[in-house]
Amino acid sequence: MAGERDGGITRRQAIVTGIAGVAGIAGLAAVGASSGGADPAPAGGSSTAPRRARMPAVFVPHGGGPWPFVDTPFGDPAELDALAAYLRSIRALPKTPPTAVLVVSAHWEEPVPTVMNGERPPMLYDYYGFPPESYRITWPAPGHPAVAARVRELLGAAGFETASDPQRGFDHGTFVPLKLAYPDADVPTVQLSLKQGLDPEEHLAMGRALEPLRDEGVFIVGSGMTYHNLRAFGPRARPGSEAFDAWLRETAALPAADRDRRLARWSEAPSARAAHPREEHLLPLMVIAGAAGTDRGTAAYDGTILSLRLSAYHFGAEQDA
Repeated sequence: MAGERDGGITRRQAIVTGIAGVAGIAGLAAVGASSGGADPAPAGGSSTAPRRARMPAVFVPHGGGPWPFVDTPFGDPAELDALAAYLRSIRALPKTPPTAVLVVSAHWEEPVPTVMNGERPPMLYDYYGFPPESYRITWPAPGHPAVAARVRELLGAAGFETASDPQRGFDHGTFVPLKLAYPDADVPTVQLSLKQGLDPEEHLAMGRALEPLRDEGVFIVGSGMTYHNLRAFGPRARPGSEAFDAWLRETAALPAADRDRRLARWSEAPSARAAHPREEHLLPLMVIAGAAGTDRGTAAYDGTILSLRLSAYHFGAEQDA
């Protein structure tokens, strides 16, 4: 959206590595308790713990820049109010409060999948040209280093080299939707980067590796946009946005093998490159689709922004069954 950095990427110059080993069950429980999250039982579970309700996996559109927490010069108020109402509603999707939220944001790319593992992540105002109050927004959710370690464990077992970053802050792909969904910042949150190269099959594979988290109390959220062509917002681009969105809706609802096959070749879809000249805002959907397993997707939000079609996708959400 207007005011974002070209391509929507803000990247720290250094990757900090070095989680030594994977936290054990006791460590995960202790971190969950100290982070203040509801239900601090360990990610990964235990043989004596009651079985958790399986968490959904969702892909949401995060709008533009620091919207809706400051006045912005774009969009119809009715459109923006509808999107904000939808984002507030995602808190109700898990059947029980999550131990943590794992967010895959379009606004972070690294050479290898990288997780934030700080205990108190700062804010990262990865936009420019907005009013001064845009740079005073707060959302002080705790991190969850043990869940970050579990993310690395699962990705490593799937063959991915990984890294961690204890200093990176929440970018607006994370704090905008989650400040609406969790205004009290009362859920531990971990952010995971995209992998440079933006290969859709790699991101589908990342999601498949992370699927077990859904049975470990972790709510996985992909944050991007189903249309993101900063040079073509406006009514003339509407036919292309409608065509691509229709393809996405059809694709998300398919059985997993067919869905993933089509997503891997997303650039062949109608108006694909008109909707996404660069695909970083679509790739979080690939991670979510991978994490969906056999769950079929539903288009849970059907809106517009600047007359262009915008949608969100839920997998494994009981309300959509």
